[in-house]
Parts: sequence; C-alpha cells; structure tokens
Amino acid sequence: MADSDVVRITTARSSAADDMKLRKRRYAWSMSIRLVCFLAAVIVGSGVFMWLLIAGAVFLPLFAVVIANAVDQRDDGFTLPSGPSAPELTAGERPD
Repeated sequence: MADSDVVRITTARSSAADDMKLRKRRYAWSMSIRLVCFLAAVIVGSGVFMWLLIAGAVFLPLFAVVIANAVDQRDDGFTLPSGPSAPELTAGERPD
C-alpha cells in the first residue's frame, strides 16, 4: 500500500550543510547592504535621505534574520495514489 508520507526527490529538502551555507550567504548579503547604507549615510551628509539610510541600516538586521532563516517550502502539488488502484510488486512477483 502506498505511504502518503513518502518523500519525492523533487520535494526533498536540501542537506543541512547546503541549507546552512545558503542561510549564511543570505545573511551576508543583507549585512553588506546594511554596510552600504551606513557608508552612504556618511557620504550624503545631512538631510532626510541620510535619516532614511540610517533607519534602513538600523532596521535591516531584523529583516535579515527573518529572510536568512526562511524555510524552503517545496511542493510540486503531486499526491501519491492510495488504495486498490495503486498495485505494488513484491519480491516474489514478476510482471507479465
């Protein structure tokens, strides 16, 4: 009988090492953008744009953690058939 919890290769999660590498890369990009915001705020000097850049640099870490830890939600919409319409082969049977 078909098991509904079977993991298909198209929906299998990536390895823990690959997942951690991707999270670190996302976080590094976010922190690079933060650094650019700080540097641009110093270069711009005073004004509204400077305060927008500083606000972006201050609040970006909050969003960076959420974005970096986003879970991979793979789903191809395929469901395995169950019941008598899904015959299985056993070790002793040969298809004719």
